[in-house]
Amino acid sequence: MTARALILAAGRGERMRPLSDTTPKPLLPVRGKPLIEWHLDALARAGVREVVINTAWLEDRFEPALGDGARWGLVIRYSFEGRAYGQALETAGGIATALPWLAPCGDEAFWVVSGDIFAPGFRFDDADRRDFEAGRDLGRLWVVPNPPFHPAGDFALQGDRLSRDGDRAWTYANLALLKPALVAGIAPGTRAALGPCLFEAAAAGRLGGVPWRGEWHNVGTPEQLAAI
Repeated sequence: MTARALILAAGRGERMRPLSDTTPKPLLPVRGKPLIEWHLDALARAGVREVVINTAWLEDRFEPALGDGARWGLVIRYSFEGRAYGQALETAGGIATALPWLAPCGDEAFWVVSGDIFAPGFRFDDADRRDFEAGRDLGRLWVVPNPPFHPAGDFALQGDRLSRDGDRAWTYANLALLKPALVAGIAPGTRAALGPCLFEAAAAGRLGGVPWRGEWHNVGTPEQLAAI
């Protein structure tokens, strides 16, 4: 079955101003190439062949920069949220709107990664995707120890289970495998956050977690960009 992925790239990047006033945050260069290209390289190496990029802020910059994906051996499709809906749809809304491309049969698992994180050693391993797709979980999130900018964390991790109970020592790294059912209640074109969907799945015992201890940065400010 074809492996597919969504790169989330629609946000305004307020904290990255003034750099993001003229360049979408995922197109800012990191160690010699645009941040989003690190994801495209890694996805292509892992055998992913179809990638959706959702856009809103400065969305006309993406296609000229990245094209149709042929130079990576990918097919890139653009979900132009700004053009179609006049605004970014947030994470869950962006996923729900892109589902016809991500899961054309209605039930396929797919990768989701934020365009403004940097995790150069991460592998989008297709064995992980197949294993996740065969199970009953709605999501499998990679998590990192709480960074200084998010000390309260998102989840407790017990074995491979994520929950909101106990010590929330882990933060969602914005790397995930998801199934369409996670956002089944969200109509395409609706603005909606992903957090409530993940918390509901965790409460139902259907959210898995994998610690990520490799290099990882949330590239949110010019200072964070300069640091890496």
